[in-house]
This record gives sequence, structure tokens and C-alpha cells, in this order.
Amino acid sequence: MKEKRFKEIVSEGIADLFYIWWQELKAVVKDQGVLIFFILVPLGYPLLYTFIYTNETVREVPAVVVDNNRSTLSREYLRLVDAGPDLHIVSHCADMEEAKALLKEGKAYGIIYIPESFSRDIAKGIQTRVTLYCDMSGMLYYKAMLTANTNASLTMNKQIKIERSGNTTERQDEVSSSPIEYEDISIFNPQNGFAGFLIPAVLMLIIQQTLLLGIGLSAGTARETNRFRDLVPLSRHYHGTLRIVLGKSLTYFMIYVIMSVYMLCLVPKMFSLVQIAQAGTLFAFVLPYILACIFFAMTCSIFIHHREACMMIYVFTSVPLLFISGISWPGSAIPEFWKVVSWIFPSTFGINGFVRINNMGATLPDVATEYHTLWLQAGIYFLTTCIVYRRQITLSRTHVYARLKEIKNRHKPKEV
Repeated sequence: MKEKRFKEIVSEGIADLFYIWWQELKAVVKDQGVLIFFILVPLGYPLLYTFIYTNETVREVPAVVVDNNRSTLSREYLRLVDAGPDLHIVSHCADMEEAKALLKEGKAYGIIYIPESFSRDIAKGIQTRVTLYCDMSGMLYYKAMLTANTNASLTMNKQIKIERSGNTTERQDEVSSSPIEYEDISIFNPQNGFAGFLIPAVLMLIIQQTLLLGIGLSAGTARETNRFRDLVPLSRHYHGTLRIVLGKSLTYFMIYVIMSVYMLCLVPKMFSLVQIAQAGTLFAFVLPYILACIFFAMTCSIFIHHREACMMIYVFTSVPLLFISGISWPGSAIPEFWKVVSWIFPSTFGINGFVRINNMGATLPDVATEYHTLWLQAGIYFLTTCIVYRRQITLSRTHVYARLKEIKNRHKPKEV
């Protein structure tokens, strides 16, 4: 008898689970706001971000020159600067005031200042200097300015060493100009570009943020359409915590498995970004990340009482989360307090692990810390989600019973 009753309960639970899954799936399809966050944003944002950074590096940055030396050596230096791919000298100015005016007008992003003593100092064997002024509104402008002038100065230094060495053979010239030969190789980012290191992190962050926004919007809708502003409706299908949590999460999981394949596999392939991850390793790592993000978003949805609230609460967190993840900003430079705060979010471990797997060819043992932490987060946030929804079921019943009692008292005949 007990075994039969147990089978009935399990059968009823599974039936309710799929009923809730189907109802949630229909709600997602019918709600334009949720559909935008779950489908359109994951489809469009990766293309937009990747297309913006598709050139990887900034080339031919406009720069102006103030050459107070006007010698053969200064013109040779400027020729070397302009010959590289990073800078393009657009004007030679008479003084710094004219150069600053062009910088303010946006016609140039940097100034190269050559002092009057430039060639004289070199002739005397005295170290000279070239001063650079850069528009720091974009760090890539500074990088282009510094790279172009550094390469030009190294080339000119080499030529000066050879001229003063008094060598008789080319081999002696090579040794005197470059006693130690070095080779600069950009590991895991061959083009040394912006998209190669930033886009993978952005793609993982989009998964978490769109889930937060979509599930939050859905929770706000559920409360607004409920008579008592409760998250869980009073229905015979919604009287079990596990069936509600698993039914809703199954809907989100099915959608985001497809979206993750598109964002993490197809988008990098479309734009020829670095992608050396093994398919099995990538799937095994992304699985706990999606689950952690889903249950984290469902837990956070308890704070959403109106549809618009999730936009105000979650949207502004995207940029800070990217910084404290340790990808956009060096992890060693992040204060300990913010490091601890970053551990709350699945994106921190998801971004770091995905970048190492996708861009560096790491295996699961190589990202064991991130992988195990994501499973731990998935388990913890699953429990918090169950607690949240159990509380909501209790509140929903309490409100309905209170309402029924009020109606009963209202219609109770009064004693004469």
C-alpha cells in the first residue's frame, strides 16, 4: 500500500514538473520582454560586440608633430614612426599651442615633441629624449603611440651604434647593435588584439546577465498578475517545491543550452577568433556554469516585485562584474574585498575557466578550481532557490486562506 502511494506521488510530481515546464515555456514565448532577453539579446549582442572589435587592433592613429630640431636625424626619426602600421603623422605644427588645438578638435590623438637639442645631444653622445602627449580617452591610442615611437627609437639606436662601432664586417655590426637577440611572441593572442581576450569574457557574462534579467522580468510579471502579489500561484500543480524549481529551471536550461552553443562556438568561428577548446571539455565546463547562473537568477528573483525593477537592479552590474573577474583588469590589482565579492557570482569562475579552455587549450584538471567551484555554486544556489520557493508557497497559501476567512466572516449571519 505504501509502495503504491509512493509511486502515485512520484508520478504526480513528474506530471506536475512537466506541466510547470510547459507553462513556463509558454510564458516565455508570450512575454516579449522575456523573449528579448532570452533570445534576441543572446543572438544580437555577441555579433554587435564582436563586430565592433573585429579589427582587433587600432592602426594608423592620427598624430601631429612639433619638431623644434628640424634636422636630418629628426626627420629620419619621424619617417620611421610614420612608416609603421600604428601611427600616421597628419600634420607638422609650428608650436605646441597649434598641436594642442588639433588634439582638442579631434583631428589627432597624440603629439610627438622633438626638442631643439635632439641632433646636437646625439652628436655629443648625450642621451636625448622625445616627449609624447596622448589623448588618454582611449588606451589603445596610447598603446599605438608608445609602440610606434619605441620601435622607431630602437631602430635609430641600432643605426647609431653601428655608425660609432667602427666594425669592419656585418656580423660585427649585428653583435654590437644587438648583443642579446630576442623575439617577441604573443602567446594565445597572435594578433595581440582587443577582441581576442575581451570577447570570450563578454560572451560568458552575457549568459549570466540575460538569465538574471529574463528570470527577473518573469518573476515581476508573475507578481503583477497575481492577486496577492505572490511569486507562486495557488494551484494543485504548484504545491511542491522541487517540481516548481525543476520545472522552471528545465525551461531555462533548454533555451540556454542552444544559446550557449551559438555564443561560445558559432560566434567565435564566424569572426575567426582563437578557439582551441576540446568539445567535450567545453561542454563539461559550461554545464555547471549554466546551472549555477539559472539557480542564482532564480534566487535573486525574490527581490523583483515589478517588471521594471530587474533593469534597474541588474543592468549596471555588467561592467563591474567584468572588471572584478580578473580578465579586463589584472586580478593582482583587485582589492581583497572585491575579490571576495566576485566569488558570489558564477561569472567570475566561468569567465576565467572558459578563457583558459577556449584560448589556451586547458583541460578540466587545469581548471579544476573553477570547475569544482561552479558545481558548488550550482548546488548552493539550488538549495537557496528551493528555500525561496518554499517560502513563497507558504506565503501564497497564507494569503489565500486569509482571504477565504475574510469572505467567510463577511457572509456569516449576524446574531440578533
